[in-house]
Amino acid sequence: MNATRLWSLWQAFLLACALGFTRIGQARFVEWVTGIVLNIEEHTITQSLIGLAAPNDWKALESFAEYGCWDLPLLQSATAALVAAAGQQCFFGYHVWSGDDTKVHRSSPDVWGVCTFHEYSARCPNRASTVRAHNWVFTGALHRHDGQPPTFFPVAGQLYFRKSQLPQQHNGPPIVFQTKNQIMVHLARQNANALAGKHLNVVDGGYCRRNVVRPLVCPEPDAAGKLPPRIDVITRLRCDACLHALLPLQHDHRRKWGPPLPKPRDAESWPGPWHVGHAFVYGQWRQVRWKEQLCCWRALGHDIVVKVVLARVEGYQELFTLLCTATELTGLQVVEIFAARSRQEDGIRDLKQRLGWEECRAWTRHPIERTTQVLFVAMSCMRLLQEQLSNECGEEWWFHPPWNQGKRYPSILDVQRLLWQHREAIQRLLSKFVQDAKLGSAEGHPGG
Repeated sequence: MNATRLWSLWQAFLLACALGFTRIGQARFVEWVTGIVLNIEEHTITQSLIGLAAPNDWKALESFAEYGCWDLPLLQSATAALVAAAGQQCFFGYHVWSGDDTKVHRSSPDVWGVCTFHEYSARCPNRASTVRAHNWVFTGALHRHDGQPPTFFPVAGQLYFRKSQLPQQHNGPPIVFQTKNQIMVHLARQNANALAGKHLNVVDGGYCRRNVVRPLVCPEPDAAGKLPPRIDVITRLRCDACLHALLPLQHDHRRKWGPPLPKPRDAESWPGPWHVGHAFVYGQWRQVRWKEQLCCWRALGHDIVVKVVLARVEGYQELFTLLCTATELTGLQVVEIFAARSRQEDGIRDLKQRLGWEECRAWTRHPIERTTQVLFVAMSCMRLLQEQLSNECGEEWWFHPPWNQGKRYPSILDVQRLLWQHREAIQRLLSKFVQDAKLGSAEGHPGG
């Protein structure tokens, strides 16, 4: 693929996300994201500009990161609409979103928004038991591929602060405390509002709480009287959860709960036979044995019917105990969707190791929040570029290492390698794009 075609695809993806900026703001945004991807050393703004052969733009881009006019929710919604609509690669008719939280370590207490955390299982024995870190709650989209691992696209993130460690805000309104569960509900609704269709949020057991599941499944009108969209949930259920069978059609209407069911850990005692099937789970086709039951979860309320799936997956000893509010999905489909969320761990690893999230040098609020969103956009656009290249060129565009014959799929590093190969042409095309934006702004045509 030639450099002009590569740049046109990359530019189109970035501009589809860059809503709410002026024309010169769009140019700075594209310049920042492109510099991060082409940068192979320290992941700072100045180092990225050196990689673009545009060091004289450092002041403008630093000012853009600190003082520029950003509509962050609009940028996040545009990213969600772009990645969720691409190819319509849904899971059984649902736009699937994955959510979790992660820590990004910071060594200095002077960095805005850091909180202290205890690391009970430190990865390094020399690391202190108490560390400072940013705690990000994030969401992203999942694309399904037949016979291949799904793809994760980071979309939006928001910092969580412990109530006793809320950061000081000298300019603007004070920081309002929100729990992780409240942030997860907010991000899930923001994603669902970005495009029409059925939406499903996949979260781990830490978010299997009434104050997460019920607001998403049974939303109430907001302060403006607008009803948020319904978002179904798949999550991991506690092994000792209290579940009740559905009431029969003819029952005493004074009763709210049906007879209790065995605990999820007692799978052999559950009613019904074991079903057997195969699903693409954790990178390969695996045999799955499962039971499924429509019931009510005590913590959620008697008025919401859920499907509980107990599954034994080939290669895993632990029993999968899953709860799903999309009751039309089969147990096998629920297992496949829940297993797909593991791809977000690969996405977070690439963000930290390939794009420098763990090495962010920002110190104040706006650069910290905006740098993270820029990294999310960079990762998502690289994944979109990867899918587009695979559709147009098959397997010819990515490197097949002779020492790794088992490599079957391209990675983020392959996308970076391809962009690095066309670095000089991309530098020229980007420089022309920025100059045209400056000229357009000078002539009084700020654009979108």
